[in-house]
Amino acid sequence: MSSNASKTLSAALCGAAALSLGLTGCGASFEGSGSKDAASAEQLALRAEDPWAAPVEADPDARSAVPLRDGVYTGKAPAMAGTVSATLLVQDDRITCLAVEQQGETQSVGGFEAIRDGKYALMIEAAQGSDIDAVSGATITTAAVRDAVDDALAQAAADAPAPAADPAAQAAAAE
Repeated sequence: MSSNASKTLSAALCGAAALSLGLTGCGASFEGSGSKDAASAEQLALRAEDPWAAPVEADPDARSAVPLRDGVYTGKAPAMAGTVSATLLVQDDRITCLAVEQQGETQSVGGFEAIRDGKYALMIEAAQGSDIDAVSGATITTAAVRDAVDDALAQAAADAPAPAADPAAQAAAAE
């Protein structure tokens, strides 16, 4: 073997040895490398608090920040795959959420369960308005609930024009 070939082979072998020693030193020295010290997502989930389990409590003395007319108001807004509506009862500037309903939303996706379980209704009452927390995985549905509440509150605003009377009620009153 020539001396050039011998030098090239020696350099290649030394480089390969240095590279292999360098890479084996990095094996399990950082989180996520598969070491036993790194917790799996499943283990972390077992220790994480359930955000749905946190109670939402409304202050019974809380009132809306803006003056509102007493009555029942229903607001609507487009959601991910349908429409969300919020029906609010206003009495003495206190908002009570009678219903949050959806039409066309997919079960087990987004905010379907939060609507079904009454989580949004509790948050609306606690906030006395549309300033509610987003539900994880339901950003669009949460925005639709906020918009539906804003629509209902716009109808209830003290400075908004009074709703037109029901024609049947007007005819009954005239008799």
